[in-house]
Formats: sequence, structure tokens, C-alpha cells
Amino acid sequence: MSSIEVRGARTHNLKNVDVDIPRDKLVVITGLSGSGKSSLAFDTLYAEGQRRYVESLSTYARQFLSMMEKPDVDYVEGLSPAISIEQKSTSHNPRSTVGTITEIYDYLRLLFARTGQPRCPEHQRPLKAQTVSQMVDQVLQLSEGTKLMLLAPVAKDRKGEHQNLLRGLRSQGFIRVRIDGGVVDLDEAPLLEKNHKHTIEVVVDRFKVNQNNSLRLAESLETALGLSDGIAIISHMDEEKPEQLLSAKFSCPICNYSLDELEPKLFSFNNPVGACKTCDGLGKHQFFDVNQIVQHPTASISEGAVRGWDRRTLFYYNMLSSLAQHYDVNLHQPWENLPESFQQKVLFGTDDEEINFKYVNDTGTVLSRKHKFEGVIHNIERRYNETESPTVKEELAKYMTSSECPDCSGTRLCKSARNVFVDDKRIDEIVSLPVGECSLYFNSLKLPGRDGQIAEKIVKEIRQRFSFLVDVGLNYLSLDRSADSLSGGEAQRIRLASQIGAGLVGVMYVLDEPSIGLHQRDNERLLNTLIRLRDIGNTVIVVEHDEDAIKAADHIIDIGPGAGVHGGRVIAEGTATQICANTNSITGQFLTGTRAIAVPSLRRKSKDQFLRVSGARANNLKSVNLELPLGLFTCITGVSGSGKSTLVNETLYPAAAKVLNNANMQKIAEHDTIVGLDKLDKCIEINQSPIGRTPRSNPATYTGIFTPVRELFAATQEARSRGYSPGRFSFNVKGGRCEACQGDGVTKVEMHFLPDIYVTCDVCQGTRYNRETLDVRYKGKHIHQVLEMTIEEARDFFEAIPNITRKLQTLIDVGLSYIRLGQAATTLSGGEAQRVKLSKELSKRGTGKTLYILDEPTTGLHFHDIEQLLCVLHRLRDQGNTVVVIEHNLEVIKTADWIVDLGPEGGEGGGEIVAKGTPEQIANTPSSHTGRFLKPVLTKTNAVRDVA
Repeated sequence: MSSIEVRGARTHNLKNVDVDIPRDKLVVITGLSGSGKSSLAFDTLYAEGQRRYVESLSTYARQFLSMMEKPDVDYVEGLSPAISIEQKSTSHNPRSTVGTITEIYDYLRLLFARTGQPRCPEHQRPLKAQTVSQMVDQVLQLSEGTKLMLLAPVAKDRKGEHQNLLRGLRSQGFIRVRIDGGVVDLDEAPLLEKNHKHTIEVVVDRFKVNQNNSLRLAESLETALGLSDGIAIISHMDEEKPEQLLSAKFSCPICNYSLDELEPKLFSFNNPVGACKTCDGLGKHQFFDVNQIVQHPTASISEGAVRGWDRRTLFYYNMLSSLAQHYDVNLHQPWENLPESFQQKVLFGTDDEEINFKYVNDTGTVLSRKHKFEGVIHNIERRYNETESPTVKEELAKYMTSSECPDCSGTRLCKSARNVFVDDKRIDEIVSLPVGECSLYFNSLKLPGRDGQIAEKIVKEIRQRFSFLVDVGLNYLSLDRSADSLSGGEAQRIRLASQIGAGLVGVMYVLDEPSIGLHQRDNERLLNTLIRLRDIGNTVIVVEHDEDAIKAADHIIDIGPGAGVHGGRVIAEGTATQICANTNSITGQFLTGTRAIAVPSLRRKSKDQFLRVSGARANNLKSVNLELPLGLFTCITGVSGSGKSTLVNETLYPAAAKVLNNANMQKIAEHDTIVGLDKLDKCIEINQSPIGRTPRSNPATYTGIFTPVRELFAATQEARSRGYSPGRFSFNVKGGRCEACQGDGVTKVEMHFLPDIYVTCDVCQGTRYNRETLDVRYKGKHIHQVLEMTIEEARDFFEAIPNITRKLQTLIDVGLSYIRLGQAATTLSGGEAQRVKLSKELSKRGTGKTLYILDEPTTGLHFHDIEQLLCVLHRLRDQGNTVVVIEHNLEVIKTADWIVDLGPEGGEGGGEIVAKGTPEQIANTPSSHTGRFLKPVLTKTNAVRDVA
């Protein structure tokens, strides 16, 4: 078949959609937010492809795979095996890195295991394997007459009873073994604990050092080396001296440091062999930080200098009062004025000294007990380790700080792995380099002789994978970057690069806005990557709003015309030219320029009031001095990895929030000073994190709409006659909710090898409430029917209630008219969640002195939605607030009052301010990549009249 035929698609808001999608082409699905793009691409095409694949497997295999819900569609023909690459963080596992996800690290481990040159960590001498003759000479250099024991390690740290091993040694004629450090006769060997690790070494020979014993020693050594895979141990019998390790493999000629044959697992921080023993391969050391526990040193203990040990927690406060009484210290003076010795006892305990403590029980009786004081930090550590409550653990974790592991310096690897070299470079050095530099390094790497032959195929694979990462615009990332620190866009492009590396053919790829978080400069390379995927014989379906991607597509499907109930239809399809010619297509109107986001006729000028951050130097920032004009709309721009997030999200926001919001910020990136906060009264970050982690959270609860709605229902005649309070209309508490499903509306049925089924609750029929609660109606609707309304429907329904209408209108203003009031927070995209947060802030009474910080608010937005969003951001600015936006979208950048452009490149090549000024000034800066792409956009739109 030449096309994928979809007939009668009704998933979510799709209205019986019939569409033919050409196979082996680059297909872009576009349209307004909420119009049904994802419903067609992911919830219909991908879901059906995945479902058919899983159903083709055996019932045994199916129980290990999650099955997707069958889409509501008449039929889909011509489907290929489907792979979805969504915008979700790849992994929350702290052990996952860019290197492990892309599998480049696996190839690096293989390269170092097969061609690496180990060195002694102490002397940096190359490790050499010893011959038996060299071992004999080494032993005979000891003092004449020294009593020695030659051991062969046959089991090292292995669990089990090892009865077969011991029997085998006895049958070979050996008499003694050393088990876990103690020498015993084989006939009297103890029964070993099955679940404990044991080390067993055979006593091969016992002898005195004598020059005439060289032949006997050589034979014994050969026996020992044969038993233990090339390792022998010389132990002193009469003296407490360090044992000597003899190795037929690698060892240092000076200190006898020895290493087994190099294996890939030695370089894995996820394997006990290669992981740093101190941090278990995490690269970080977590500890309870004094600065987190004593956050207010100017306050007294009674006023809360020590978190959780003030008057509000009487039990702990009484302990400190007794301690102060014992040492005759005034507890009501500031912490910083307390004697240092007393501070140490409060934090770390009194060691063996016992203190007379007084406790008050529930009846008011004072009890006296004498015991040692463990100290605040040891107390928190003990509670953290002993508790099984996730809530308590999460609360105590607030006192913790993580720092680089002192032993491995954050490399995650053991000492042996950190001292193996290829071309004079260690594996931890390579993974810390940006991908772009790694790519250049491996392109020029030539190993000599035998190593070159072994490495040829491995290096070829590494080069390919690095080039794929560079092609998708990730040249600034390093392989040791933790996966949980990646943005959704970065994670998606990593998976995209991995798929290209896999080289699959005949697959249907479904991607969700791969251009998100990508600078215009890198867009072309990303598009070439998608085209390459298509050219090797795959169907590439992309949900995208980017103009370049739409124009590069072989086939475009425009869904609309509006969002939610107003969408769900195919408005136009065909090539870019055909879309532009279709007057019904809003996308076509923006592509042709018939409709455009106008450049403001007036650019606001600064009032000479600035927010200044000086000396910002975290990550790749090179002592940046940032000046933000107050009361303006500022865009922070720059290529991917140039330092925008570090400067704004990790430096500016936490520093401002700590001062303005009195927030407990765990980590503020390194900087010198921040000046100008006295002219602001609060700082609000509006990011793309979920508005709630459970389906019980929804836009109504988050924005505060649900409270007045419940009060409205409680005020009705019926509710008052029954004595119902607003709490009756909450599905989160007992009373009004359906207890059969506990307010979920569905009950879960486990189906083992089939996907779990969520069956509509047969008691409440999915309404979440009990029958008595649903008897109460407002304007003919009960509470469940209200929660099922879209924002637009709810606004019309509550038009007579200003308190509710105002909040609903702000949701419509940010382009969310199509979502339902009670829609589960878990079903909202990152962009939708961000706009719900924005609407909540908009609905508040502003002071005109707020600093708003937004990170790529145009994520998932069509040109039309961006137009709406800009009206909202400009409205915030017009109220006197300062709006700071990290953005790549040129449609937003061109409307800014001020731009700060970081660069010039990503990673180590960035971290500097390349240009700052109005969009026109940036467009005329030759060194600015942003300016180069901004210039034609400004030229295309109306000329700007600057105001004096």
C-alpha cells in the first residue's frame, strides 16, 4: 500500500476523521493547540500500531508489556510497526546519563577494555604482567628464613556454602584453606552461611625463604596461578606485614598494585566492579548540611534558628533547653552568638557525656531522664534511615545537600577504571567533554598497530553516534550529563539520534514537536535528520508548529478549525503550496503572511531602573553580568546550551525568590551579587512542571475555581435544607464522594497479560459522587456535569458570578478554552500546565512590581495561540511588571522590548553575553546567531516607529 488509510477516527475530539497518509514520507500534522493533532498522531495512529504489535505476541510475552487503549476508529489500514518519540524526560534514574541512553558509553567501555593501557594510580607506571621467574626473584629478595604462606584465591566475595569447591580442593590433595581471613584444615572446614559473601584462598605451600628453594617455589607458583586465574598471594606467617599480590596479568613493579584483565564491566558505574565504593557509582555524596538545618543564624533557638527544634516542637525544644541548662547557656540569644563548643554539641551530640533531660508528658507531669544527647544532625540521620514513611523521608531530605563525591571527584568510577588510558585519555575525561568536541576527537583518533585494528569497528560506531547527536543539535551536552536534568526536547532528540543509529527500515515514527528548545540555527540540521530517517525507508509523522518544518514536509495535515469541541476536523491537507492556497486554513494564512503577529508599533523604553546579577559563573557561564530593565518584556535568547537556563532558572530565580518570597531555596547557582530587588515585591516562576501528580488534581482545583463553585452549590436551597457544606461537593473527602471508587469514578481490574482495565464505577456511573450529592443542582446541572464542561462552556454557565468568570476568562485568554474544568492534571501537556499556572497568576490582583520568569512558554503553541499568549504577556508588562522569558521562537522575540543574547555557541563555547538591546539592535549584531535569523523576520513585518 502506498498510504496509511484512517477511516472514522473519533478519538477524543476527532469528528469521524477520514485521512490518507502517504507512506515513506515526512508528514507534518499541524493546527491550533487542542485541535486534535496528538489525538490523530499518538492516540490513533501510534496507539493502533503499538496495539497490533503487542497483540501479535504470545499471552506470556504480553504480560510484561503495557498495552495501549484501543482507539475509537472504524479501521486503519497500511500501518507499519510504530515507534513513538515523545517529549518526556527520558529517565528519573540517577544512574542514567546521556552516554548510557545513547549507548555510546557501552562502546567506550568496550574500547577501553580492549585497547586501554592500565597505569598504577600511585606511580603512574604502566602495569605489566609478571612471569613466574620474576615472581620467584621477587619472593627470594625477602630476608633469609622468613616464614611465608603461598595462597591461591579461588573465591572472592561470593555468596554460598561452597561445599563442592571445598570437596574439589580436598580431592586435589590440598590440606588447608584460608576462609574469610582464618586458616583451617579442609577436613575441619566450617559450614558456611549460604547468604553471606565469602573469600576462600587455598594454602598451596608454606616455606621459609631460601635461595635453594627456587624450583619448589616456581612449581608452587604455577599451581597457585593455575588455580586462581593468574593471581597468587604471599602472606607472612610470623609477622604482621602487608601481603604481596603476584599477578601473571597487570601489576605495578614498585608497589605491586595489581589489576585483573580489563573487562567492560570495570568501566561501568552501574556494576559493583567498576563503581566508586564511596558513592556507589552515583558521583554524588549526600549529607545533612548544617547550613540547611541552621538557616537563620541571627535568630535564637526558641525563635527557630534550628529547623524543627523550636517552641513549636516542644519535645525537641525541651531537649535543647535541658542541654542549655546543663552547660549554663542562655538559649534566647542569637545562634551566631552561642559559644562554638555549645553549637557543636547541639549539632553533633555530647559523645559519652550524660545529661539530665526533663520531659513533660500529656498530663503535664515533668519526667527526668539521664542519657547522652545524640545531636540534631545524628537525630535527623537516624530518623531518615529508620522511617518507612515517604512523607517523613521527603520532609527530612530538605535538610540534605549533595556534593561531588570526594573519592571519585564525581566521575562515578573506581580508582582502577580511572587509571586506564587510550591515546593518553581516561574514560572519565572523554565523557566530560561536550559531544561536539568528542566528535572531533574521535574523527581524528588513530591508534597504532594491533590496537588500531581492534578499535577500528568500535570507533566507527562511536563516530556515527556522535555525528547523529551533533545533527540533532545536541553538540553542547556531555556524555556524563545526568538524564534527569535533560529537558523534554533534549530527551526527545537523544531518542531520535538513537533511532537513526539503530538504522531501522519500514517503521512509522511519530514525533512530538522535535524542534522545541532548539535555536533556529540548529533547526536545519534537525530537519535533515528527519529527512534522512525518511530516505532510508520510514514514514515520519511529526506533530509540529515550526514554519521551517511545515515547509519541508512532503505532506501536511491541518487539523482545526478551532480547539476542543471546535476542532477535530481536517481543514486542509497536501503540500505547503496547497495549504497556503486554502483560505480556510489558519496555518496557511500565517505561512503566506496574510495573517501575522505584528511587531509592536511602540517599543517600551527603560525607566533607567535595572535588576543586575553580577559574576554568574555556574556551569558554563563565564562571570556573566546580567542587566534586566525593570517594567519591560525581556527575552533571553541564544543557541541551545549557551547558558540561558543556568543564568535565569538556576541563578536569577532562586536568588530573587529567596529575598522576595522568603523561599527556602535549596540551591542558588554561584554568583557575586544581585541588585535591584528592592524595587520588586515578589518573584514568580511559571514553568512546565505538572500542576499536580495525581488525576485528582485538575484546572478547577489548581486555579481556585472549584472552591467558589462548591460554595455556590452549598448555597442552593436543596443543599441548605440538607445541611450540606462546601466540603460535601469535594471528591477528595468522605461525605459527598462515592465510597465504592473513593471519588475516582473508575475501578481498576488487573488483567495480567492484557492491559489493566479501568471500569466505570457501577455505583456512581463515573460521576465520582454519591446519589444524594448529585441531587443538588445549580441552574439544572449537578456538580459532575459542571466539572465535565469545557472552560468556554463554564464561562457562559457562570456568567453571573464575577469571581468565577474572571478566573475562567484568564484561562481562555491563555488559549485553554478547550480543556475541561475537571480534566486530570496528569493528562495536560507541559505547555498546557504552564498556561494554567500563567492564568492563575493573571487572575490575581497585581501590584505592578512582580518579576515573572517563563521558560519557553510557546511550547506546543500554534501561531494563532502565540498571538493570544503575547497579548497576555504584554498585559502583565503594561501593569508595570517585569517579564523575563527564555525563548527561541522568533515570533515572540521580535515583540520583546529588550533582548539579552547568550552565546556565541553552546557548552564551553558559550556562557557569555553576545549582544543586548532592542530586537533591531540585535538583528544588526554580526556575532549574534539570533540576530542573523531575526533580521529577515523583522524585515518581513511592519516597520517599527521607535519612541523617544
